[in-house]
Amino acid sequence: VKPHEILLIADGMTGQDAVRIAKGFHDALGVTGVILTKMDGDARGGAALSIYGVTQAPIKYVGVGEKLDALEPFIPDRMAGRILQQGDILTLVEKAQVAVDEKEATRLAKKVTSKKGLDLEDFLRAMRQIQKLGPLKNVLGLLPGMSPALLKDANVSEDRVKHVEAIVLSMTPKERAEPDVLNGSRRLRIAKGSGRTVQEVNTLLSQFKQMKKMMKGAGKGGFNLPFGPGFPS
Repeated sequence: VKPHEILLIADGMTGQDAVRIAKGFHDALGVTGVILTKMDGDARGGAALSIYGVTQAPIKYVGVGEKLDALEPFIPDRMAGRILQQGDILTLVEKAQVAVDEKEATRLAKKVTSKKGLDLEDFLRAMRQIQKLGPLKNVLGLLPGMSPALLKDANVSEDRVKHVEAIVLSMTPKERAEPDVLNGSRRLRIAKGSGRTVQEVNTLLSQFKQMKKMMKGAGKGGFNLPFGPGFPS
């Protein structure tokens, strides 16, 4: 057998152990490239430099999830930005160009700056657009300043996203368009219909109101995701 490539798949979370493993494989087989996995976890990618140092084999891909589309080409300057918590906006833009519906994004942008602003139906549609970019934790990890500790504190699991979606889908079209009509009995009905608690419904509505206010001055800073800290799991 004469393979064109001999690729070593290295666990990005093993740290210096990865160097020992890489050296052993390279001495035995002559590794021509490396795939670094689990880069969506707490690993910062420092092992990439050490592995290259002992094998002189290029890092070809990084794995940032469990699905096939979570395998990304390794681009050194972008990975350096992630390691230094400077973000990777170019990768985020590329993902958006492929996954996001341009017409829908334009519609939502106009709605944000309109007098009424976004309603819960718009929010649901925007959340679904964001989901197309991949796991939310990975998307946030591409933003500047997002350290592993911050991502852990944000607690933005896919289950939480589903819980928010279930709550919004349990509302009537009128309730999504006019959240102010949601009195106690309506909130109780929504909680029962979504399988969540009234507290979760209240938290979502409260954070949605905060988000709307902050998005009016979008250039002044970010906003809290309505399934971040404070939203029960």
